[in-house]
Amino acid sequence: MTLAEIAENIRGSVASSSFTDSLKFDCGDDGVLVIANNQVSLEDQRTDCTLKLSVKNLAKLVSGNLNPMTAVMMGKLKVSGDPGVAMKLASLLKG
Repeated sequence: MTLAEIAENIRGSVASSSFTDSLKFDCGDDGVLVIANNQVSLEDQRTDCTLKLSVKNLAKLVSGNLNPMTAVMMGKLKVSGDPGVAMKLASLLKG
């Protein structure tokens, strides 16, 4: 799954959410996916929190097949910035 496909899959949940923070998924050379202002973008920008992970693991994360806490403990996901924003991720993706 590409970043564009992942963005399309979560766009509806993000648009209908009450999430007011900004969050970036940094997938290295594959690009970034940013959630800000109830929109999903592939344009890089400054955010409250950045999650570094592979596109493969991002696809698993948004589909519910990868637990964020487990991913952090296994080194598959690195959090920088405000960790409180990262904690809101589960409710954001559920819509």
